[in-house]
Amino acid sequence: MEIKVLSLCNAPHNELRVSPLRFEFRRITSDSRLRALSSSLKVGFRSGYCVSAVVPISDGESYGSSTAERRQLETGSSVNPVYQPTPANRDLRTPHSGYHFDGSARIFFEGWYFKVTIPERRQSFCFMYSVENPAFRKRLSRLEETLYGPRFTGVGAQILGADDKYICQYSEESQYFWGSRHELILGSTFTAGKNLPPPNREVAPEEFNRRVIEGFQVSPLWNQGFIHDDGRSNYVQTVKTARWEYSTRPVYGWGNVGSKQKATAGWLAAFPVFEPHWQICMAGGLSTGWIEWDGERFEFENAPSYSEKNWGGAFPRKWFWVQCNCFQGATGEVSLTAAGGLRELPGVTENFENAALIGVHYGGTFYEFVPWNGVVNWEIAPWGYWHMSAENQTHKVELEATTEDPGTTLRAPSKEAGLSPYCNDTCFGELRLQLWERKFDGSKGKIILDVTSDMAALEVGGGPWFNTWKGKTSTPELLSQALRVPVDMERIFGVVPFLKPPGL
Repeated sequence: MEIKVLSLCNAPHNELRVSPLRFEFRRITSDSRLRALSSSLKVGFRSGYCVSAVVPISDGESYGSSTAERRQLETGSSVNPVYQPTPANRDLRTPHSGYHFDGSARIFFEGWYFKVTIPERRQSFCFMYSVENPAFRKRLSRLEETLYGPRFTGVGAQILGADDKYICQYSEESQYFWGSRHELILGSTFTAGKNLPPPNREVAPEEFNRRVIEGFQVSPLWNQGFIHDDGRSNYVQTVKTARWEYSTRPVYGWGNVGSKQKATAGWLAAFPVFEPHWQICMAGGLSTGWIEWDGERFEFENAPSYSEKNWGGAFPRKWFWVQCNCFQGATGEVSLTAAGGLRELPGVTENFENAALIGVHYGGTFYEFVPWNGVVNWEIAPWGYWHMSAENQTHKVELEATTEDPGTTLRAPSKEAGLSPYCNDTCFGELRLQLWERKFDGSKGKIILDVTSDMAALEVGGGPWFNTWKGKTSTPELLSQALRVPVDMERIFGVVPFLKPPGL
């Protein structure tokens, strides 16, 4: 007799086939359908938890005729992510999805971040990929150092995973890294299959597994790889290996659903000023697949997921960040991204400015709070406390996050030391998010959202952090007016495609 594990969490109606032998209690999502389902199926439900049923499958019995279901019976896996090649002109594509390296020898890095949250396990996995100074495919020679100055080169793959444990694999060479010029598709090979060339583009999962022993490939719809810890991170609790395969269905990009998506930092992000640049590529999505974390297998279906990226000369001098798309107290998908930093202004001397924003997606609508449409305030402790508030012409927002978790030190690209320990993160933050309509006199009107989470991702980085950072940011009126102009850089460069910058 075979055993199949089924869960009511996030399960569509037509996937429920219950003849339970025993039950396992798991945390339920906010979807009210599950209450009705659990009641009608006469299975247990209480206090925000739902039931996973273990169902016997007799010899020869089939639950449907699909290939995926037959594969489940053959492998014993309860989830099987389905790979789809990245389509051209996909929905919800944001500007700056592509790889921004322009081929020059200027100091440059690009980094990508993908997060999957598994509510029923109260665990998250954060995948971070980065490339530094890719003009130099290997470590600089003495002659190159003389001509260009010292540079840090290479490719890194980091994961902050279950129980805030960590893994990092890094190579000082980047000749086997590749990225699509205008789409969110990238990959790298650390160790190739015997007598097989490493991929230099997106390939089917089976081909990737054949040609890549250690490495990764990722797209808006797919993420897979295998890495081992290289021993450079003895200051944190690490795992030895990680392997993963999961598919993603985007729900939110960075803008209203059904509308053209926005550049997170406005249309000026198309130019190499105000670096580093930042783009949220997918504010919210639903991912299905599995992650093997030091031998333990985590499987998930329709798990909340997120992705963003940075590029430029180096990370900000100092920054903070809050992200969450796993909330209690709301129906449907909710996503929050909020951040601020001290970034360098272009010029001969070192000048810095405060920059911050809050973005909320809910009910298909994007609520944007940026310096050019209002004011953003913050109070951030060196660790443990994040408070932000903002308002624009139509809405007001406030968030407060705390954590007693000590966090995990992660690496980030820096001018001074390359990919080095530079920030502290946790995925066990307590968060409250409130969003109101704004009355004509500026006061709080009708409340739109009042939600909480115990799975917020929180970060502080750079420094020095001697004490609590209280700040406020707004944009000078002239620049604010310019940024509010709906300039469509992609359409402009579409007229002269040979001038279109990489990444856009």
